[in-house]
Amino acid sequence: MSDASTPPSPAPPAAADRLDGAAAERLLAAARAAMGRAYAPYSRFRVGAALLCDDGTPDGTIVDGCNVENASYSACLCAERAAVGAAVARGLRRFRAVAVATDADRPTPPCGVCRQVLVEFAPSLEVLSEARDDRRARWTLDELLPVPFVPDSMSRD
Repeated sequence: MSDASTPPSPAPPAAADRLDGAAAERLLAAARAAMGRAYAPYSRFRVGAALLCDDGTPDGTIVDGCNVENASYSACLCAERAAVGAAVARGLRRFRAVAVATDADRPTPPCGVCRQVLVEFAPSLEVLSEARDDRRARWTLDELLPVPFVPDSMSRD
């Protein structure tokens, strides 16, 4: 059910806009490398993320991040948000895809908080995920977060 207050979902990336095999492999490799640097002494659930930024260069710039846990659990930082923060700090705000790597049994999508942060920059972002044994999944952010809270949600008209 939809009403006038429900924002329309952005269109998913066209097939031509999806990452090709080589670009996806490069992005997943960066996410795996970032996972190796994760600080996860409490959960032991290491996560690496890599954002492909659409910055005008032929192949795009990859910015990575890893999860950073803290004894005060609410102070933990997810890998995806670490990558977004690193990209924004470099002046990069247009994202084409994100890859998430974990050693879980199944591919893991970004958590709800990370989805909310990512949607601020790229509502139709391509999301790649890799788990152990090369198990992979692919979504678009608008599939994972179909009715997001976005700047237009605060409109008062």
